[in-house]
Amino acid sequence: MQTLDRFEEALIQKTKELKECQKNKNIDSCLKCKEIVGCKLRNEYVDAVYKSMNKGQGGGFEF
Repeated sequence: MQTLDRFEEALIQKTKELKECQKNKNIDSCLKCKEIVGCKLRNEYVDAVYKSMNKGQGGGFEF
């Protein structure tokens, strides 16, 4: 059984929150939302993705 680190746990939580928001707005993508610019939830999700990829170390990695 794989143990999740705090960054992966945070990403899972933010993904759930984002999906719930999309469901409540009957959309399947944030790009279809009129509130995308400046959306706190989406910004938190993007931050969680970034941190899960670099494990909180900051700095460079390439997509």
